[in-house]
Amino acid sequence: MSDERDQITRSFRPGEWFGIFGEHATVLLPPSEKARVAALWEIVDDGAGFDETLDALIATGLRDLPGFVLVSETGGETKVVIRGDARAGFATQDGPVDLDGATATTWVERSLRGVTRMTVEVGQESGSSDLRLAGGLVRLSRVDQPPRADHAEDGEPLVTEPVVAEPEIEEPVVDEPPIWVPTPPPPPFGAPVNPPPVGGATDEDHDGTTRAGDWDSSLFERQQPGIPGQPPAPSVTARPVARLVFSSGETVDVDRAVLVGRAPEARRFTSDEQPRLVTVPSPNQEISSTHLEVRPGSGADHGSAVVTDMGSTNGTVLVQPGLPPEDLQPGIAVQLIPGAVIDLGEGVTVQVTNP
Repeated sequence: MSDERDQITRSFRPGEWFGIFGEHATVLLPPSEKARVAALWEIVDDGAGFDETLDALIATGLRDLPGFVLVSETGGETKVVIRGDARAGFATQDGPVDLDGATATTWVERSLRGVTRMTVEVGQESGSSDLRLAGGLVRLSRVDQPPRADHAEDGEPLVTEPVVAEPEIEEPVVDEPPIWVPTPPPPPFGAPVNPPPVGGATDEDHDGTTRAGDWDSSLFERQQPGIPGQPPAPSVTARPVARLVFSSGETVDVDRAVLVGRAPEARRFTSDEQPRLVTVPSPNQEISSTHLEVRPGSGADHGSAVVTDMGSTNGTVLVQPGLPPEDLQPGIAVQLIPGAVIDLGEGVTVQVTNP
């Protein structure tokens, strides 16, 4: 928000919902979603923004996610997604804005400018005092940013220390502030004991623009590009092995890894690999942040380009000359033939040609 102190300082009222507070995103989850908390805490604490956090929230579908709140601010713009039994109020430069997650079958989404105050109410209260929070993980029923007042309504001073609770906390937070206890890092996001099969159950409860994926994105959290079990791909080849012609008219030579998506990130690569990042339009957010990778092949694919779906939510269709259309399986590299067309959805296609 407009003041730096407001960005990092909040007050909260103890309750049953989980509140996850990071540098760029705030997530609130109902008590039924305790199994999701550790994974979301990890990515939010690592600095994930709106797109990455939303992808993580809906990765297993909306049907089993009864409610949530996601708030993220970047460059003076506050993005809000709210679902289920949750209400949020904002004071903005254009006047007050009130959102109620129970009014939509999917979610309510807004983008606001000039937000100076935020209040989110969820679930039942389990305490009568407001506590001050700089960041971390707590159990709550209400959060205010900036804090409601210098003192709680009952006259007791707000606690000024940052409050962070362990993800495994069983009981609701009581009136006294929890004590910081270092804990081992939680397991990586996207690693359930029994992940759903790719292309399995569908999710009928969606907003028509964003679909939940079935892919375990943690498989791509690696230091070297390429697929586990294959020889490492070269960081940069002496000359391109293919050329990509995008439906927008942009052309990109494949002499290294090329990441394509609506907001591609190169966090999975080392600093000296320098993959090419290609951003494509996705007004309905059907194309994932980092949707697919095209790179020089290795091993049996040496001298050609290969494409890999990076666990996209809506999938990728590949049409090769003389072959029927193929739905790419996440994490499986497929050799590209000159003349192939890669379809990412929303009218975005990539044609593969000789360099």
